[in-house]
Amino acid sequence: MNLKSVHVTNFRSVDDSGVFDLAPVTCLVGKNEAGKSAILLALAALNPHYATPVLLDRERDYPRRLLTQYDSTHGDHDAIAISTTWELTDSNVQTIEDQIGQGVLKSRLITVLRRYGKGIEVKLDLDYGRAVELLFQRFALNAPERSALGSPSTTSDLITSLDALESPTPKHQTLQQYLQEHGPVIVQAHRLIKTMLPSFMYVSSYDRMDGAIQLEQTNQLLQSGQLDHDDHRGARLFCEFLEYAGVSIDDIVNVQTYEPFNAKLQAASNNITDQILEYWTQNPDLDVLVRVEQARPGDPAPFNSGTIARARIVNQLHRVDTPFSERSAGFVWFFSFLVKFAQVKDDDSPVVLLLDEPGLSLHGKAQADLLRFFEEKLAPHHQIIYSTHSPFMVPASAFDRVRIVEDKVEVRAQRRIPLGTKVREDVLELDPDTLFPLQGALGYEITQSLFVGENTLLVEGPSDVLYLHALSAALRARNRQGLDSRWTLCPAGGIDKIMPFVSLFAGNELHVAVLSDRSTGDKRKLERITQSGILKAGHLYTITDFTGAAEGDVEDLFHPEVFVHIVNTCYDLDDSLALTIDKINSITATTRIVKRVEKLFQPMPGTVPNFDHFTPASWLIRNPGALEGDSEAVEQSLTRAEQVFSTYNALL
Repeated sequence: MNLKSVHVTNFRSVDDSGVFDLAPVTCLVGKNEAGKSAILLALAALNPHYATPVLLDRERDYPRRLLTQYDSTHGDHDAIAISTTWELTDSNVQTIEDQIGQGVLKSRLITVLRRYGKGIEVKLDLDYGRAVELLFQRFALNAPERSALGSPSTTSDLITSLDALESPTPKHQTLQQYLQEHGPVIVQAHRLIKTMLPSFMYVSSYDRMDGAIQLEQTNQLLQSGQLDHDDHRGARLFCEFLEYAGVSIDDIVNVQTYEPFNAKLQAASNNITDQILEYWTQNPDLDVLVRVEQARPGDPAPFNSGTIARARIVNQLHRVDTPFSERSAGFVWFFSFLVKFAQVKDDDSPVVLLLDEPGLSLHGKAQADLLRFFEEKLAPHHQIIYSTHSPFMVPASAFDRVRIVEDKVEVRAQRRIPLGTKVREDVLELDPDTLFPLQGALGYEITQSLFVGENTLLVEGPSDVLYLHALSAALRARNRQGLDSRWTLCPAGGIDKIMPFVSLFAGNELHVAVLSDRSTGDKRKLERITQSGILKAGHLYTITDFTGAAEGDVEDLFHPEVFVHIVNTCYDLDDSLALTIDKINSITATTRIVKRVEKLFQPMPGTVPNFDHFTPASWLIRNPGALEGDSEAVEQSLTRAEQVFSTYNALL
């Protein structure tokens, strides 16, 4: 059975959540106190897993402000807390039809709900007339025998008709006995669906595995069934850890000679290390080591007698091993989580996992590892619904799985009236606190993928990107060398931002090169970047490396005549205002052409827009004809650009 949609009502902060659809892995996003936990707890109460027995309690769970109105609001029918829609699988349908008959089930979609003080209720669409006909055929009732029963439209009517017969035939009696044993078709179908219904495991405070156990004591607790008690959950998880690694307490206890004993422990250590490090990428130098040794009398009870099993973490980089319990809170949590749910995925009965704020103690990259574990290990076996307000737990590549949870308020006559927790499938909510995790996730995804590629060439700004694209296109049109298409041009925002920019993307193993502007005072900055080793040798050039001047911007790749033409045309400067080479050369404070143009624009009349770097670049990309022709100015501009492109293409 697959859970398709949920509708929570009359539960804690949720008056009416609205109906919302679910995916195989669904993320509930909302700020603190929005009602995410209430949604998960209501679901857990539908059919709770034995390990997390959540129950509906009217005094505790019904919205408190409305509790005194309960009887008048709901009358003879208890309030519905949770209503769900499910889709039956092929095997589910086959099981049902094997008992109640082919074609009796009219729809694969069913409703399962729970009220306060009641058990599970199932609603489904059945063809009762066909069910009656199939029973007649199954028990081979002839025409007179059918006629004696009248025209029952349901199997309940059929039972009534059979009970009313004064002289039932043997076939009547056999059919009657069958219905007495199995009940009406609706009862049979309900019974079957309840056996198929997945249970819900709600987990908010995750168990933490103990770092050591006393084997004899733990084995006694295991045999007596006491290991599931709250006081022993850490020890229980240690036992599951051993089973996860492929060795049980019995395996350890029953080995009498050293070599087989040592081989099992090594196998367990290697197995658990491989499985854990598949999803823990924060530190690849860790090994998990299982040790079994005799207790030391000086240790605290119960570790001062008998046999002790210990889990230790070996750091190969620092050549030190430490007790499991002394590792970081994030590692202990992640380790315990993997062990716990590696066991759940092998449960015989289906389980829906409800995870409330998982991974809060984890680093952002470790949270990404946790999402990967959801997708690769849990989702193939279990449906998952989890809540979060961490951007790193939001699946930025699958926003269709995200549901927005918010506690809505309506203002009436200057009074704030609570509307309760609502769940929305769209992400158009305006509350910035609610949207923050989505914005963070989307922003991170964009910075990691949109502006960068496998081979990234960092330049000053957006205008540089346009200029270089225009020059590259002009060269290609002449069958000359343009910028290799494998390069992705990305604006870094200036020389000061190069180091943090490259550091930001260092984890992506990108091939990064830099083409920077250069001005007075940049020498020390460039030296610092080169000495830092953050870029490969020969991957940082400035415009001056290609122009031979002391200072330069990307605009200095153009011959002054070409750039003057671009500026005059895009700003529509008439003869009296138009820039000329003489006017450009009259500015002697700098050799940078863009700074000279800025200076010449200062006395322009107010009807002329202010000069900016982007406008000429934008005009050029729309008017590539400015780089056509055989003039010496155009040829010089293209030759300089070709030198730039050939230099960077050689780095690929």
